[in-house]
Order: sequence, then structure tokens, then C-alpha cells
Amino acid sequence: MLTYQEPPAGGGAWAETVELTPQEAEQFRKVADEITGMLPHGKPAGPGQLDDPGLLAEIEVAARWLPPRLARALSRFRRQGNPHGVLLVRNVPLDADLPPTPADGAAPVWSRLGTATVGQLAVVSWLGDVIAYADEKAGRLVQDIVPVSGAEECQENSGSVLLELHTEDGFHPYKPDFVTLLCLRADHERRARTTYGAITRALPRLSAECVRVLRRPLFRIHFSSSFGGPGAGAKGSGTGTGTGVVSPPLPVLSGPDGDPEIVADFHAMEPLDETAARAFGELRDAMLAVLDGAVLEAGDLIVVDNRTAVHGRTAFRPRYDGQDRWLRRCFAVADLRPSRAARTPGSQVCAPLKPEGGP
Repeated sequence: MLTYQEPPAGGGAWAETVELTPQEAEQFRKVADEITGMLPHGKPAGPGQLDDPGLLAEIEVAARWLPPRLARALSRFRRQGNPHGVLLVRNVPLDADLPPTPADGAAPVWSRLGTATVGQLAVVSWLGDVIAYADEKAGRLVQDIVPVSGAEECQENSGSVLLELHTEDGFHPYKPDFVTLLCLRADHERRARTTYGAITRALPRLSAECVRVLRRPLFRIHFSSSFGGPGAGAKGSGTGTGTGVVSPPLPVLSGPDGDPEIVADFHAMEPLDETAARAFGELRDAMLAVLDGAVLEAGDLIVVDNRTAVHGRTAFRPRYDGQDRWLRRCFAVADLRPSRAARTPGSQVCAPLKPEGGP
């Protein structure tokens, strides 16, 4: 079990941050509001309403009018990344009259959140192509991340206990390259800290033998409970992440020696032998040593490079009063084409995974 530790007061290295000025935020709002009228109004927020090639193309064109400073930062992050694997954008415009935090984990009507929805999709368009998964959140392109009563102990986005560091959907053959999280409402006590750690910062702390083992296919990830189909048996304590369905054996590290990519999950990943388990423990300790984090406030948008950084969240206490923490999540891939066999023509949503781990 990982334990998050606060950086020393006045110390700690933080992620690259773009804080929009009032003028830039207003320019961002105008771009979003121009497209908001194209969203389906007054209808239930079905998963297919945003999965429209024409609408997404309009948003991509409009995104070229985002504030230049923001656009440059997003473009640079897409092409070069940064040492933390995270980009934080502050003062992103939101809808003026937010509805209550949805108790069941899904916003009922898109048009109530038009500015936030279009704004997030505009940001994603600078990172790549939006992607979603039929197994997860009903295939919605923009997903609501909220605490759900009864799911407090789950190692998933519906829980409120410590969420372990992980690669998002690391078991999926078409996992996202980027994860964006837009905060609509912070938790009451400002205890929910989004945590992140980049492999490039942890790498100098790893022994040569550890790196060698982590580069071998000696690890498997248990699918999240939303994947794997009916009847997938729960793993471990049944806290909601990890089913009886697992990925094929895979390495944790891949790519160039000095700038590797990482796939890890410190809850649902299973080393296949004792040597792999020791290496994975060493990696965990190194990640904890370089861990950073931030409490997201309303209007904060964090972008995680899912190829180079793992992320998680500290515990918090929901009140289920309609004012709990509310994030919206949207994924992007640098190249949508490799997943074409898993998607219907014109759709960004990958079909359900088969138990053996393939699309």
C-alpha cells in the first residue's frame, strides 16, 4: 500500500503550470461558447452525443483560437513532454451555474456543462485524438469523476480512499496517451490531492538490475472491474479494481534507456516471480521518493502523460450533499489509427475488450 507524503514546506518541485490571465480565460470562454450551441440541448447525456465526427472537427478548428500561450504549452507538452509528465492549467472557464454533483457518477444533461465540455475537448484536440472505451463509463467521451455512496473503498474513480498510483487503463491495447482531468468542484476539506510521479525522475534511483528486470515481460495487470465482461471474478479484497481477467505478460519499462515509457499499477499489477516482485518494490520506493501532487480547485485542468507518468489521489471524505468533488475526465491518443479495428467507422469509442485481453 502506497502512502503519499507531503513535500517539505517551501520545497518540492511542481509541475509546469499555465495560469490563464483574466483576458486569456475570457478568450477561452468565447471559443468554447461558440461551439456550445452545437451540443444537443435538453436531452439525456447519452454516450453517443459527443461521438460525432462533425462536432469534434468543429471543436478542433475552434481550438486553434485558444490563447496562444496555452496553445504553445499544450503543443510543446505533446511533442516534448516535461520532467514531471504533467501539465497544469489554471483558470479554465466553467459554466456559470453548475448543477449538483451527480450522485450516480454521470451528469444528466450535457447542455448544463457546455462550456466545460467543449473547453476540455478543445484542449484534448491539441494533444491528439479523443478516445473512449465502451466498457468504461458507457463509452462517454467526457466522463464524470465523482464519489459514489457505497463505493468508498473502491480502487476506482468512484471511491474516496487513497487511489494508488497507476497507468490509466494500462491493460488496454489502445490505452490513452494523455489523461485530462478538469475540476468543476473541489472536495469540501481540500484533502483530495491528485498525485503524480514521472519515470524519468525515478529512474536515477533504480539499480541496473532493477531496470533490467522491469524491461522484461514479467508483469500482468488485472482489468478494472468495468472491463472483462460479466462474471469476472474479483481479485484480492474486492475493493473494485482488478478482476479475474488479466493482461498478457508485459514489461513495466520500454523504449530508450534514458527516456523510457512506463506501464504500472501499484494495486492491480501482479509480478510473475520473486525477482519481478523485488524490482517492482524498488520501483514503488523510487516513485514515492519523487512523488508530487496538487489539490485541484475549480477551473484547474491537469494533463498527465500516461506514457511517462503514473497518477493517483489521496483520500478525502465525501458528504454526498450535492457539493462533493467533481472532476471531468477525457482521454487522448497521439494516433487514433492503430485502434481502427476496435472502433466502428466514424466513432472514437473502442469496442468492449474480450476476456483474453484483445479487442
